[in-house]
Amino acid sequence: MPVHLDRIQRMMRGELPAPPVAGLIGFEVVTAEPGRVMCRMETSVEKHANPMGTVHGGILCDIADAAMGLAHASLLEEGESFTTLELKMNFLRPVWNATLTAVGEVVKAGATVSLVECTITDERDRLVARASSTCLTLRGEQARGR
Repeated sequence: MPVHLDRIQRMMRGELPAPPVAGLIGFEVVTAEPGRVMCRMETSVEKHANPMGTVHGGILCDIADAAMGLAHASLLEEGESFTTLELKMNFLRPVWNATLTAVGEVVKAGATVSLVECTITDERDRLVARASSTCLTLRGEQARGR
């Protein structure tokens, strides 16, 4: 099993702390397998609204980025890390108070550059947003401290 997948699963069991951003915006990792991670969060206009009164797009970016990053990380071995080179987001439906599910899946795991995609749906299984990310795998000295 890839070492980062093991860490993600240990985090889900409460054996390791969740990343601070999870607590900040309020998402949790619900499932993790190699190349695929599902995150979930409850949104509310009291906590997550933009000036228009809907959930801020940055919140959707955060949960998508987390799902995609963790999906990519789930394939990495000891001594490997990564950074995001690009993130693209399509907002398809406004959100107010909802239960959102973000599923990040690795489309192409390259030796250095990988493509990851994410769908975000609401509790009625309606597509809210779609994202894609290009991730750069880091090794050796580049991966240290990341």
